Amino acid sequence: MSDCIKNRYEFVILFDVENGNPNGDPDAGNAPRTDPETGYGLVTDVCLKRKIRNYIQTAKEGEPGWDIYIKENVPLNVSDKKAFTYLGLGDKDLKEMKRADPMLDVKVRDFMCKNFFDIRTFGAVMTTFVKNNLNCGQVRGPVQLGFARSVDPIMPQEVTITRVAITTEEDAARKGTEMGRKYIVPYALYRAEGYVSANLARKVTGFSEEDLAMLWQAILNMFENDHSAARGKMAVRELIVFKHDSELGCAPAYKLFDAVTVERKPEVEIPRAYSDYTVKLADTLPEGVCCTRMG
Repeated sequence: MSDCIKNRYEFVILFDVENGNPNGDPDAGNAPRTDPETGYGLVTDVCLKRKIRNYIQTAKEGEPGWDIYIKENVPLNVSDKKAFTYLGLGDKDLKEMKRADPMLDVKVRDFMCKNFFDIRTFGAVMTTFVKNNLNCGQVRGPVQLGFARSVDPIMPQEVTITRVAITTEEDAARKGTEMGRKYIVPYALYRAEGYVSANLARKVTGFSEEDLAMLWQAILNMFENDHSAARGKMAVRELIVFKHDSELGCAPAYKLFDAVTVERKPEVEIPRAYSDYTVKLADTLPEGVCCTRMG
C-alpha cells in the first residue's frame, strides 16, 4: 500500500433515479424512504456504502488487501478468524496472550485494516468472534457518509403488476395470473455529503492515496454494476470533491457544502430529468481549499 493520505476532504454526491425504488423502507412495506414531515426522499448511508463495497469487491476481486469485510452470505466471524490464523493465535487463552504480548490488539487491528478495504475506509465493529473471548476490536474509519436527501419532495407511486408464474399447483388450477405491487419514484435527484479524515487515516486505519482513488472510482460507478428492475435507472451524475491543504482542514465542512447549490430550473414545474436542474459552485472558496468536479 502507498502512504496514508495527507489532506482532509469533503465531498458531495449527486445521483438520480428514474422509475425505481432507490432504497425501500422495510417499516413501510418497502416503499421508498421519505421524511414524513417534508416529503423529501431519503437514502441511507448504509445503502450507499453497500454499493461502494460491491463495486470494490467486483473491481478488485482476488487482489490482496482489497477484500470486503461486510459482504453477503459471509458471517463476520469467518473474516475475523483470518487475523487469528495469520498471527498463529489459534485457540489460546486471550488473557494469557495479552499478558505475553501487550500489542496484540494493535496487531489484530492492523491485520484487518491492511486486508479489508471497507475497514480501512469506513471502519467496523469486529467483536463477533466469541470463542475464548477473542475479537478484532472496533475501528473508526476515516470516511463517513450521511443520508442522501432528494432535492425536491418525491411522490412515490404504488404500481399494480400481474404475473403469469403462479406460486402453487392449486392456485394454477383456479387462475392464470397473480397480482402484485411495486413502488417507484418517477424521478428524483438525490444529494449525499461525505467526509474524509486524514487524521484518522494516519492514526488508525492506514487509508492511502490508492484507497482514495478507488473510493472516488467506486462512488462514480456504484450503480453501474447494480442495475435491477426494482431500482430502475440510477446513476451518479456528479461527484464534487473539496481538498484541504492540511490534515486537519482549512475551513468548516458546512461552508464547503453550502458552496454547492442544486436548484430546479424556474420553468420546470415537475422535474423528470437531470437536465431540469442547475448545479452551481460558489465563485470563491475558503483559502487553502480547492475543488474538483467528476462525473
